[in-house]
Amino acid sequence: MAVFQLLLGFVPQMLLILFFLLFIAFLGFCLYIKHIHMKYDHIPGPPRDSFLFGHSPTILKTMLNDKNLHDKFLEWSETYGLVYRVNALHYVFLIVTCPEATKEILMNQKYPKDKFTYKKISHLFGQRFLGNGLVTAHEHEVWYKQRRVMDPAFNNLYLRGLMGTFNERAEILMDKLVDVADNNTKANMLHHFNCITLDVIAKVAFGMELDLLKNSSPLPKAIETCLKGMVFYIRDFFFQFNPKNRRFIKEVREACRLLRTTGAQWIQRRKTAMQNGEDVPKDILTQIIKTAATEENMTEEDEEFMLDNFVTFFIAGQETTANQLAFCVMELGRHPEILEKVRKEVDDVIGMKQDISYDDLGKLVYLSQVLKETLRIYPTAPGTSRQIEEDMGIDGVHIPGGISCIFDSYVSGRLERFFKDPLKFDPDRFHPDAPKPYYCYYPFSLGPRSCLGKNFAQMEAKVVMAKLLQRFDFSLVPGQTFDIQDTGSLRPKSGVICSIKHRNYKNK
Repeated sequence: MAVFQLLLGFVPQMLLILFFLLFIAFLGFCLYIKHIHMKYDHIPGPPRDSFLFGHSPTILKTMLNDKNLHDKFLEWSETYGLVYRVNALHYVFLIVTCPEATKEILMNQKYPKDKFTYKKISHLFGQRFLGNGLVTAHEHEVWYKQRRVMDPAFNNLYLRGLMGTFNERAEILMDKLVDVADNNTKANMLHHFNCITLDVIAKVAFGMELDLLKNSSPLPKAIETCLKGMVFYIRDFFFQFNPKNRRFIKEVREACRLLRTTGAQWIQRRKTAMQNGEDVPKDILTQIIKTAATEENMTEEDEEFMLDNFVTFFIAGQETTANQLAFCVMELGRHPEILEKVRKEVDDVIGMKQDISYDDLGKLVYLSQVLKETLRIYPTAPGTSRQIEEDMGIDGVHIPGGISCIFDSYVSGRLERFFKDPLKFDPDRFHPDAPKPYYCYYPFSLGPRSCLGKNFAQMEAKVVMAKLLQRFDFSLVPGQTFDIQDTGSLRPKSGVICSIKHRNYKNK
């Protein structure tokens, strides 16, 4: 009893010491934030919401109101110039739209991807997501090894060989739209595009049949959940500590596990086929396995490494292309004169043919302009970031080393100084004789770490759009919004609801 009373006597003292230590730690943290402010406050930027949280309250308010954060970055860029700072606790980020700095940093491999962002998307709430794959690999040598092995799966010769699959999958979508037109129902074009692009990447990259327009699958929902979780995990420092978010966090973790479990099953089937001497396609899955085969002794980490690239390509090969197609239909629905012009080109080049050839794609010049203009206004992967280790100057502003730079192609594509009347949808900006945008248009990023699947994505988008324009008239259902939903990638919030009608002929 006496011992217990003695211990009770120590409790207030221990609490006092703990409080004192916490106060000292907090004071030290505040002093460090002040040091960061003094180091970077000469850089232009909006007033901070608070000393401690910086601009985080504005960012979180934008997200909670379901607004597009990139519109806020655009607003700040118009006010504070081509380089400005954003504070969040003790972190400082730069938003950079200066073309010269964009060229210098993105085209040069000495500037690595910033550790903060890409470490965040390697794991979501403690569950491995993209891991150390091609997108997230920070070390140049690790990235270069993967890129070198993956290149054969994206060379022009192999891509030409995919035209049959592109045509086949696009025909499945056309058959679905025939039913929609015959039954006089409405079509959620984003949903349909999501299904078909996921079908394509599953087939041509991993040799699997999903047929999502006929079959249900948990995979599309899992991708959407992971991307939504990624946004909150990166932008909200305290999200995972809020008890109200536990259910959603659990869903994100389960979605990550589903994608990786699916990948493990598909990889094992392909490895078994290769070991049995069966003929296998030289697709992404084969290249992923070959990457791991360069290791002398396979470890558990090497297996995870294969899954990293599976998830990376599975998501990247589907999400952005589907969103681009939906935005394209949305803008064509709003601009009948452009719709008529691009449809005439499709009729002249494709005519009544059912199968589109690789050579046909090269002749669809105006359709290319339409797709490029779509990505200028709606870059579905709106930005990338790099780490600046050494001091440098950007647009006349001294930038101390040790800071992350965000290059936002959404902002660059909507700035008046780069594009006259930037919100006007004008495919002639990308006419072959028009001057090329100078490092202010980069929907697939730039330089050595630009998107490996750029040509793949644009071939697929052209085939799908050409067939849609060839077969159907479509119009936007009145009353829907043209707002943008920011889920890490950008997508049309309305889903792009259309009325679909057959053209004067049915091409079956």
